[in-house]
Amino acid sequence: MRSALHSTPSSRGADSTEARFRQRGWAGLRATLFHLYFLVRRPMTFGVRGLVHDRSRNAVFLIRHTYVPGWQLPGGGVERGETALHALGRELEEEGNIVVDGPPELRSIHFNRLGSPRDHVAFYVVTAFRQTAPKLPDHEIAEAGFFPVDALPDMTTPATRRRIAEVFGGAAVSEYW
Repeated sequence: MRSALHSTPSSRGADSTEARFRQRGWAGLRATLFHLYFLVRRPMTFGVRGLVHDRSRNAVFLIRHTYVPGWQLPGGGVERGETALHALGRELEEEGNIVVDGPPELRSIHFNRLGSPRDHVAFYVVTAFRQTAPKLPDHEIAEAGFFPVDALPDMTTPATRRRIAEVFGGAAVSEYW
């Protein structure tokens, strides 16, 4: 008999609220093509996400991409020859003009079953940082900013809300993104 720890629910059984954050149309096709490309280049994908917490305002930094719906934590893929910490720093600078000034805390690693059947995400909490300038919209980021933990934007993705609940609300850490 398999334990719950070893069960692998399919993405079809995922919460229906996740469906409204799925990529559709051109963005969905582009995501599928990227995953096919990465399947050939690397059999498993590994990414990072950072919860940047401004303690003085009890606010977290969120981004809204131009190519997928919803507000989410900044982050992205770890490139060949790059450490997870370097990828986190690079992604925070690219997506938010945020420079990490102290060691981030690795909180958890998640299987992103909705992204692809081979995607994992390292989740970090960043409290020592500075933002060199407000993030202006560009080809990748439509909007970005700090939001109070208790007043997140309506279209904050379920995965982002879960990570915030794990960090600030005492929710159990899920092995799934």
